[in-house]
Amino acid sequence: MGRSKTDIDHNLLGSPIPNKLFRPIQPMPDFVRDSLAERGLREKYDARPDYQRNDYMMWINKAKRDETKQKRLTQMLEELEAGGVYMRMKWNG
Repeated sequence: MGRSKTDIDHNLLGSPIPNKLFRPIQPMPDFVRDSLAERGLREKYDARPDYQRNDYMMWINKAKRDETKQKRLTQMLEELEAGGVYMRMKWNG
């Protein structure tokens, strides 16, 4: 018997926190990992719920053009720095 969707390997999100996601886990590209480290935002990223981390990665990964990926990465980094914002919506996390 295979693993359930809630048992998907959470290491792909780059976090030790087990997830309860029902969408496929999105891998974190090296350029995202590097940007989080350079700006000292990895801890804030890891503190976000699984669904937010996965949604950010899916949003960035699905962009076809590098310029779009960079734009989306910039938005994610700015939201992590500001706190209280997720995908341009108020978030009380």
